[in-house]
This record gives sequence, structure tokens and C-alpha cells, in this order.
Amino acid sequence: MYSDTQLFIAGKWRKSSDGQSLPVFNPADEQEIGRVAVATRADLDEAVEAAVRGFAVWRKTSAFERGKILRKAADILRSRAEEIGRMMTMEQGKPVPEARMEAILGGDIIDWYAEEGRRTYGRIIPGRAPGVRQFVVKDPVGPVAAFTPWNFPINQAVRKLAGAIAAGCSIVLKGPEETPASCAELVRAFSDAGVPEGVVNLVYGVPSDISSYLIPHPAIRKITFTGSTAVGKILAALAGQHMKRITMELGGHAPVVVMDDADVEGAVSALRGSKYRNAGQVCVSPTRFLIHDKVYDEFVSTFIDQVKTIRVGNGLEDVDMGPLANERRVQAMETLVADAVSHGATVATGGRRIGNAGYFFEPSVLTNVSTDARIMNEEPFGPVIVANRFEDIGSAIAESNRLPYGLAAYAYTRSSKNIDLLSEAFESGMVSVNQQGLALPETPFGGVKDSGYGSEGGSEALEPFLNIKFVSQIGV
Repeated sequence: MYSDTQLFIAGKWRKSSDGQSLPVFNPADEQEIGRVAVATRADLDEAVEAAVRGFAVWRKTSAFERGKILRKAADILRSRAEEIGRMMTMEQGKPVPEARMEAILGGDIIDWYAEEGRRTYGRIIPGRAPGVRQFVVKDPVGPVAAFTPWNFPINQAVRKLAGAIAAGCSIVLKGPEETPASCAELVRAFSDAGVPEGVVNLVYGVPSDISSYLIPHPAIRKITFTGSTAVGKILAALAGQHMKRITMELGGHAPVVVMDDADVEGAVSALRGSKYRNAGQVCVSPTRFLIHDKVYDEFVSTFIDQVKTIRVGNGLEDVDMGPLANERRVQAMETLVADAVSHGATVATGGRRIGNAGYFFEPSVLTNVSTDARIMNEEPFGPVIVANRFEDIGSAIAESNRLPYGLAAYAYTRSSKNIDLLSEAFESGMVSVNQQGLALPETPFGGVKDSGYGSEGGSEALEPFLNIKFVSQIGV
């Protein structure tokens, strides 16, 4: 089922111009399952040139016709969800049902952009003198360079790809080298749907080499990136030097405030599923659990009981959680847990690597964690939560907003007063109360502070791909 992944440039799948490639490993057994082509400078030049030619054609294609092709791509992607899901599990690790659903959701996101592309309305502004016509139009910004991560090979790429295409832009997509095949299948769906040659281009390689070349390139007019805050700041600074428009969807460290009047069982059920989805390798994953002292013991005990039922194993089997995506994540989990313990934390459950083959780590709960511990300050990006007590809502809000991250925040309470207070007080781009209700195609998706800026969902998502043009004219 798994084959080598090639570049897609100017409407053709091909190897690197010098034949270079990188190995792709199955995180469940650490075995090489294929290879991915590494783009050279010449390949990148060809990709950008193709994007320039593709943009010249695509920008003149009506939004109505673009929408037809997008919807066809969505249907193709959904029809291949089973095959793509198994492919994604082999390279990324998540259980097949999660991977399959990611492909299906990718189709839904494409459908959303297909419709939104037809609604890039301008407006008429009344003139101050007779005969003066003033109006605003929105033009596609131009060729886009997009950089996507390995944790959601389709979900992250499709937001950038569908957004750019719906707006009338072309794109050079730098896919994830560790999980390349499923991202390539997303591009294949667009190609098979009839996107003109050069509109969509896909490259892989050394990330720093590709970003340092594409971002300053004069033909590239827009940058969009999903990844860590540290890398995002570097890319944003580089884009700023060249006055490139950017969208940054960066790291998070989501707080969860559980009030004393919360539905404890309901909160545990929702948070357990959300936290250990994709082995916690999710930027909006709930991580810092702040639990009111009155319900702390009940919540933690119930949560731990639920965590202990999670079946961990090869994602191709009937399991709830697969391996972490790579050795780096296992080492990071071990380091963060050890550091937390050294600062007085208790490992209530989990905390260790599972076995010697594959990148498996136990679903873990740490309690009584000091704010001096690294895991309270660094995004863990893995299957570990920290659970701490609070007595008054003010201290919970202060801890929630203490970090420079501001991507997602969650709250559980039956009080309408607390719902309003927390919703307003959270310094976060997204807030979800009494549910885990983020990342739908029709809703904004993005953060504030060090978690980035711009949105990759909802009606706001097309704006970064469009230039605003004001026209004032008078007849002669």
C-alpha cells in the first residue's frame, strides 16, 4: 500500500532532479516503508515558475468554475479516504479511524472553501461628487508558499491549499517529509479533479533550505505556515524583511478550567477523547488542567480510571492510541516527565515509554506540578496532562493567561456567569465551553500572542489570500 513519494511540479509527478531522497519510517515498528524525493534548487525554481504560469491562468478562471473543481477534488478525496487513512497510519501512527476521518474532513474543508470562494464580495462606496463611482474589489494575492507539519498531513495542508485555490492563487506546498504520502494524495485529488498545470505544486526536502529560498523569492507573494512557535518566529522575521503577507498557526499550551459546578463525568469523557487523540500531538490539545479544589479528587480519580482504559498499539490494529510520530517526541516526553518529578510532581499514571520497538508512550497524568517545571511552560505535544488545583476563578484565569501562548482554551461549568466570565477573560484565539468544539471548516481557526495570527477557517480564512483594491473613477 505504501510507495515512494515524488514531487509534483507543473502538473507532473517526478523524482528530484538529482535523484536524492529521504527514508520514511513507520513509527509503530521503526521500519523504513518508503522514500520521499528531496527537491533541489533547480526543482524549486521550476515549481515557482510553474506557479507563476498557473496563477496567470487560474486568476482569470471564474470563482464559479474554480468552485466546481474544488468540489470535485473534495469528492475524490472522500472516495479514497479508506486507502489514504491506512497510508497515513503507516507513516504517522494515528489509528486508522482517526486517519480516515482526517481525509473525510479534508473533503469537507475543500467544500467549504469552494463555496466561500464564490462569496469574495467587494462593495460600492457612495461618491461625494456627481458621476464619481467608488468601489472595492478583491484580487488574488498571487503565488503562495505554504509549509505544513507532520501531525495532520492532510488537515493542515488542505486549509492552505484549498484557501489559496479558492481565492484564485497558485501554490507551492512544502509537505511534511516524515508523513509525505498522505499529503501527496491530497494534491493528487486536486490534480485528478482538473486543476490546471502549475496551479498546485508539491515539494519536499530540507525545511530550512526550502523556506530560506521560497520566502524571499520575488514571485512568491504570500506565506502560510503551521508549526512550532520557534520556527514560526524565524519565518515571520524572514517574510517581514521582504514585506510578504503571512499567516502563522503556531504552538499552543491549552488551559482547561474545570469549575466546582461542572458536570465532572461529561468533562472527563470529552477531555479524555480530545487529549489523547493523535497521541496528544495536536496544537489545540488540552494540556494544563486547572481543577477546582472541591471537585479535584473526583475529577482526577475519574480521569485516571478512563485513561487506564486507553488501548495503545499499532494504529493498523483495533486500538485507541497509536505511537508518537518519531523518536524526538518520545525523548521529549521522557525529559518533561522527569523534570516535572524533579520539581515535586507526582506521576499519577503512565509516564514511561512502552516497549523497545516503535515510538509508544503511556497516556500520562501528572499531578501537583510546579509552575517552575518545564511542562508547565513548554508545549508538550504528546499524551501527557498536568492536573493542578485552584480555589478561586481569578487564580485559574491568571494561570490560564500566564504563558505567551494563546491558541485554544477550554472551560467546564454549569454557571452562565462563569461561562461569560471565562469566555471573555481567556487570552486565546479560540475558546470552547462544555465541549471540545474547535476546528470545524466553517469556524475561525487561529491564535493570538505567540500562537500566531491569521485564521485558517471560517469566512475569515480567504482574506489572507486576497488583495483589497479601491477604485475611484469618473466617466468622461
